[in-house]
Amino acid sequence: MTVGIIGLGIIGGSMAKAIKANTHHKVLGLDINDETMTMALMSGAIDGRLTDERLSECQLVMAALIPEVLVKTMTEKAPYMKGTTFIDLCGIKRAIYEPLSALAVKYEFNYIGGHPMAGKEVSGFANSSADLFKGASMIVTPDSRSDIITLDKLKDFFLAIGFGVVTFSTLEEHDRIIAYTSQLAHITSNAYIKSPTAQMHMGFSAGSYRDLTRVARLDENMWTELFMANSDYLIEELRMLIDSLGEFLEVLETKDKEKLTQLLREGRELKETAGGN
Repeated sequence: MTVGIIGLGIIGGSMAKAIKANTHHKVLGLDINDETMTMALMSGAIDGRLTDERLSECQLVMAALIPEVLVKTMTEKAPYMKGTTFIDLCGIKRAIYEPLSALAVKYEFNYIGGHPMAGKEVSGFANSSADLFKGASMIVTPDSRSDIITLDKLKDFFLAIGFGVVTFSTLEEHDRIIAYTSQLAHITSNAYIKSPTAQMHMGFSAGSYRDLTRVARLDENMWTELFMANSDYLIEELRMLIDSLGEFLEVLETKDKEKLTQLLREGRELKETAGGN
C-alpha cells in the first residue's frame, strides 16, 4: 500500500516513521517547510514527495494539520483524491466534519476522522519518533457512509504500526471527552505555571510539579484553534473545575478540616474507580 502524509510535524512525522519501521508500505510525504522535507527524505521516514499528481497513487492519505490549514489544504488537494481513503489527524472533529465530508462526496473519496492519542510537549519533525504511538489509543470517527471492510482494514493498519487499541467514537463523543482529557489539562497546566512562585521552584519541586506543568509548553497557535473550535464542551469542563477549586478555597478559608478531608477522599476514590494511570 502507498500511504500519503500531509504535514510532517511531530504527529505526521511519527506516523511516517512508525509506518516505515513496522510495515512494508510506501510512504509519500508533504510539508511546507523545505528543511522538514529534507530531513524526512534523508532519514528514510518517507520514500518520496507527495505531489498532487501522486495523490491518486495513495490508497490512504492522512493529514496532520491544524483545523483552518487542514480545510484549506484539503480544498486544494481533494480534486486529485478520487478513490482514496482520507483520515484527518486533528484534535477536534465537529468543526471540520462538514467541509471535509462535502469534499469527499464531491470528489469521490472516503473520509474518516482520526485522532492519535499521543504527543509530546515539543513539536516538529526533529522530535518525531517511530515509537510515539506505541500502546496508545487511535480514535476513529466513522460516519454513516463508512463501510465495515474499510474500518476493519484501518484497525489492522493502526495496530500494525504500534497503537495498542483502536477506539471508535462519534464526533460528539470525541469532542466532549477530549475537552476533558486533553484540552482542560492543557489550560490547567498553563494557568498553574503563571504563579510567580513557579520562578522559584528549583530545589523545591519533584514529580507532581513536572507532571502538572509539562504541557504548559504548548503551541499557542494550534491550541487556540482547538480550544475555540470546541469551546462549548471546554467551557462546561472549565466551569466544573472552577467550582471544584472553589470548594477547596472555601474549606481552607474557613479552616474546615473535616470537609477538606472529605473532598480529598472523594477525589482519591474517583481516581481509583476511573482506572488508568
